[in-house]
Amino acid sequence: MTSPKPPKLVSLADVSKSTGKMLSRGAFSELDTGASPTLSELTEALHFALGDGRIWLNDQRMVLMQSQVLGRLRQEIIDAFGMEAAKGIFMRVGYMQGVRDAELILKRFPYQDLTHALAAGPRVHTLEGFVKVETKQFEFDSDKGRYFGEFYWYDSSEAGEHIAHHGLASEPVCWMQTGYPSGYTSTLFGRPVIFREIECSGMGASRCYVVGQNAEEWGEDAPERAYLGLEWPRSRRTARSRSKKAQRGDDRASANPAPTTGGDPVVGVSASFLRARLMVEKVADTEATVLLVGESGVGKELFSQQLHRLSHRATKPFVALNCAAIPDTLVESELFGVEKGAFTGAVASRPGYFERAAGGTLFLDEIASLAYAAQGKLLRAIQERVIERVGGSKTVAADVRVIAASNVDLADEVRAGRFRQDLYFRLCVFPISIPPLRERRDDIPLLVDHFLRLFRERHRRQVVGLTRRAMDALLAYDFPGNIRELQNLIERGVIFAEPGGFIDLQHIFTANEPLPSSHPSLTREGRLIYGQPSLSQAAITPDFLQSSSHIRSAELDLYRQALNAHRGNVSAAARSLGISRAKLEYRLRKNGIYDKD
Repeated sequence: MTSPKPPKLVSLADVSKSTGKMLSRGAFSELDTGASPTLSELTEALHFALGDGRIWLNDQRMVLMQSQVLGRLRQEIIDAFGMEAAKGIFMRVGYMQGVRDAELILKRFPYQDLTHALAAGPRVHTLEGFVKVETKQFEFDSDKGRYFGEFYWYDSSEAGEHIAHHGLASEPVCWMQTGYPSGYTSTLFGRPVIFREIECSGMGASRCYVVGQNAEEWGEDAPERAYLGLEWPRSRRTARSRSKKAQRGDDRASANPAPTTGGDPVVGVSASFLRARLMVEKVADTEATVLLVGESGVGKELFSQQLHRLSHRATKPFVALNCAAIPDTLVESELFGVEKGAFTGAVASRPGYFERAAGGTLFLDEIASLAYAAQGKLLRAIQERVIERVGGSKTVAADVRVIAASNVDLADEVRAGRFRQDLYFRLCVFPISIPPLRERRDDIPLLVDHFLRLFRERHRRQVVGLTRRAMDALLAYDFPGNIRELQNLIERGVIFAEPGGFIDLQHIFTANEPLPSSHPSLTREGRLIYGQPSLSQAAITPDFLQSSSHIRSAELDLYRQALNAHRGNVSAAARSLGISRAKLEYRLRKNGIYDKD
């Protein structure tokens, strides 16, 4: 396993600069008791999509796995690769888990300063069930690039599994758990920070004692640098080696580019999506005719464009034709072209879609709507690779790769007598099924980020992002219109939301869309409850209330309820309402129900 590439460690600083609330120094001792985000607030991010096979921590998919199974996997890796290699593997796994959780905190609590964000790490780690973390102390100075922290770990699952297989150890064994705070803190702090166990319950201690500090403070003897990919080049030879690794990484990145407005529009990480994409890559460099099957709005044309880009025809035209948009009487002339004088009004010769796509790719969308008579002529064009213009007397070579798409089952259409069987078999050389969005919910967060970037730029609206309940609703929504509908919802939200604010439910679901049913979340006692708000409830936000003088009392009640729910913590109350702390404080002062002094 190769070492991970250290993350770009600037996210929190970027957020803090935009809010003006960055503290360059801080310490755990300076936090108020019960400082946000609390464990209770973090549990609100955990949702179980019962019956759907998914568990979500904010917009990240999680998996429940028995600790004993993870312990057995650990043992298998130790047996296969040895203790030292297994240590590096599990540290890297923990490191990447910490990186992802740091990103979660930045996204869910974007107004937190560094002290609060660092304090949240132990709570997230505790929430995920690996170990109970108690913060002894930490302090940092971001101007000087210094961090130091001490923590106690109780009931370490990793230590317990190691003892079960090997007995008491002679050195610390909580490898994945020490990788976790290294990744989490390094991501937030902006410099490599390494955590190390000084005492470990796997060695017989009553609890684990963990210390984290800047990587360079551990001196030369710090194998964690290599385990976590934090080695610094100490010679030209090492630098060249790292440069080659970086180049290989760049090559991999270019082969699978990140979604941007001008890059690869086919975005996803779910298993069903990757299976479809793999099939596209498999057939792309051949001449085979491809049939894309899927519901309306799943992105069949985007997949066809991707197939064209990956083929050797990429430098030639990509021409798309919606067969449903052509009247039956014009299908033949549109596909094959017209010779001058072929019929009344044909005052000039005109090439058809086959000729326009010469040397390239012709995409025939909604192929099932093609007139039955035209299907026979299309079959001949594909099979013989020649066409004749309407009114013409000579054949024209048709060097075209055909990709067809249908949102209905063509086999059913054949049985119903509406589609030619011979054309169906000619098109169905290499069928690819594009999954609907409800079957690839793992891709929703990626697609939301992609569309947010796209529409922020297009409409010049700098919204921050989605509120928790808006994202929860999207993750639970069935999307009858698939990706096209998600795109419309995000565009609508970007337009409706206030500049610098968040997109909430009332900004998205404004066209009588069926709201997702309530879904379970965790109580303080760790039990599942159903509590997804309806649109009528969710729409009662401060921005909505502020626009109507007739419901001033409801506005004040909303503020009081939020403050009571968070025990007077204005920052936490503001987050629950989807507005900034400054905005809530201003409105509280204006209505005489808050006095900071």
